[in-house]
Amino acid sequence: MNKIIYLASLSLLTCISASAQQSTPDSTATLKDQTLDNVTVTARAATVRTLAGAINGKDILRDELFKAACCNLGESFVNNPSVDVNYSDATTGARQVKLLGLSGTYVQMLTENLPNFRGAALPYGLGYVPGSWMKSLQVSKGNSSVKNGYEAMTGQINVEYVKPEDPTGVSVNLYGNTMGKFEANADGNIHINGNKNLSTELLAHFENNWSKHDGNGDGFQDDPQVRQYNLQNRWYWKTGNYMLHAGLSLLKEDRMSGQVNHHHSMTAGLAPYRINIGTDRYEAYMKHAVILNPEHGTNMALMGNVSMHKQNASYGIKQYDVNEKNAYASLIFETNFTPEHNLSAGLSLNYDYLHQNLSLPVGAIPSNYGNLYPLVGGIESETTPGAYVQYTYNVNGKFIAMAGMRVDHSNVYGTFVTPRFHLKWVPASFLTIRLSAGKGYRSPHALAENNYLMASGRRLIVDKLNQESAWNYGTSLAFLIPVGQKTLKLNAEYYYTHFLSQTIVDYDTNPQELHITNLDGKSYSHTFQIDASYPLFKGFELTAAYRYNLVKATYNGQLMWKPLQSRYKGLLTASYKTPLGLWQFDATVALNGGGRMPEPYTLASGNLSWDRNYKAYGQLNAQITRNFRHFSVYIGGENLTNFKQKNPIVGYQNPWDNGFEPTMIYGPIQGAMGYVGIRFNLGKRM
Repeated sequence: MNKIIYLASLSLLTCISASAQQSTPDSTATLKDQTLDNVTVTARAATVRTLAGAINGKDILRDELFKAACCNLGESFVNNPSVDVNYSDATTGARQVKLLGLSGTYVQMLTENLPNFRGAALPYGLGYVPGSWMKSLQVSKGNSSVKNGYEAMTGQINVEYVKPEDPTGVSVNLYGNTMGKFEANADGNIHINGNKNLSTELLAHFENNWSKHDGNGDGFQDDPQVRQYNLQNRWYWKTGNYMLHAGLSLLKEDRMSGQVNHHHSMTAGLAPYRINIGTDRYEAYMKHAVILNPEHGTNMALMGNVSMHKQNASYGIKQYDVNEKNAYASLIFETNFTPEHNLSAGLSLNYDYLHQNLSLPVGAIPSNYGNLYPLVGGIESETTPGAYVQYTYNVNGKFIAMAGMRVDHSNVYGTFVTPRFHLKWVPASFLTIRLSAGKGYRSPHALAENNYLMASGRRLIVDKLNQESAWNYGTSLAFLIPVGQKTLKLNAEYYYTHFLSQTIVDYDTNPQELHITNLDGKSYSHTFQIDASYPLFKGFELTAAYRYNLVKATYNGQLMWKPLQSRYKGLLTASYKTPLGLWQFDATVALNGGGRMPEPYTLASGNLSWDRNYKAYGQLNAQITRNFRHFSVYIGGENLTNFKQKNPIVGYQNPWDNGFEPTMIYGPIQGAMGYVGIRFNLGKRM
């Protein structure tokens, strides 16, 4: 089957390329034009831009995302030197981002500048945003603005969807890969009565991974079978000085994984170990804005979103059900006293409610599985109102100082204060300096955020957890250096995160237990990064980056390297687009450094259960895109070095034993994978 897909994709690309060579090239398909009288000036816009304000971050545009397959948000960072996306385990397909060497729980996720994908949605939320729905991504490092709350401890990722008010049209994306996955995406918008100030759009997504691929022969699927339906309707209305954005979204997902039937590793007389996770998710949002004084930029905005996330999951004989409801609202007032002085102030309210059940079948001994069984009607509820004020001093964008303070009160954790400060200084045209310092907090939900850990055979011990808090400090230097007739962009940065209180997952203390507990000692992260990009010749851009992570925490009284965290990463990306923009070639090479494995135990044979450390490994991704006037065809491959983590599932021979451990993942589980896709663009849509 894989060979058939591969040959078909090659044939499709060859046929389309041949027919295209006989037609007149159309540069308007991929280039942005400006027409002055009878003269046309053509220029390519940058696909990644530095955020203009005091916060250190990047604006990643749609053309940059499409340099890879970008099936969803989790696959949008292939070319990004700052963000890593890793599988959390070898069975469920849960993923997490890592920023500044720390897990995604410390990265605030936003959609349209509203907090999203919290609690139970966190392990799988990266798959809830299809790539073709995204117009851009904003990735910032360190503490962000106090406007969006108190949670961003190491950074913030904001997704901007395509807009109803964009030029009208329909876009369709079809994708298939050699691992048996198929995706179909469509989005379209209309301006009602030809008026873009009253617009609506519909976005639809379907994916189905039907394969039970087992490339390493351990009897377990390398990737879960996932079937997802995702639908979103968005509206835009503008009249006078009033503006409204609103929308609804619905998602249904079923994921199935576990042992493949009749495999030789199955224990005689025992049923196959299976994992089944069913999710229904509903969201609604609104954003009202009124411009009170255009001359001073005085405006007021009321924003909010609500979500309900229902998940029923079984991990072997363990059953975990959660019904999570979240509501968020924010009232913001902003004004410019003068062009240099800006004031922003507002109120916010966040509400989280989780209803959880955790059960075992009749006859099972609860103490063999942890300290939570049975959990019937387990309620976690938190209401947090807050207020903030933020002042910004801006001198023509050359010097920006932004200071903010917010006060919040949680009915669970009490009152807490969040101060943050950002500074940008451009002392010369070739140098930009940024500094930041601030504090962040978050409320942990042990089971909901880490439910993939229930795939482990170890006893799951969960303590009563404290609110997490940390200070983050950072600095960056950005240089523009003339080299030849072009400009070398060079960036260097350093960030330090110091935890005052933290939730840790302890793999080390007891090999028979996974212990989710409070930090008792030190925990910190030092991250150094340097990256450079240079256009070697017309249409060819080369980017190189190196990042070093020093991440340590205290486990069982010992300050140790954080397990399953690579200590460094090297990245090299190359992108070439032909002069008329008809062909584009993209390749990314990554070297992921080695790191520490959780503390092994000694087997009856006298050997260690696994190595104490893992070694560095390399990966190669590549894609070729052929652009036409109204569609493009792309073909590519991921993990072309075919690196796979050896024995990703410890104890796969008996998944019903407490030695079964699929959650110690540091690298890819699947080998080399090829894919092919086609994107249609009808009308003026993108």
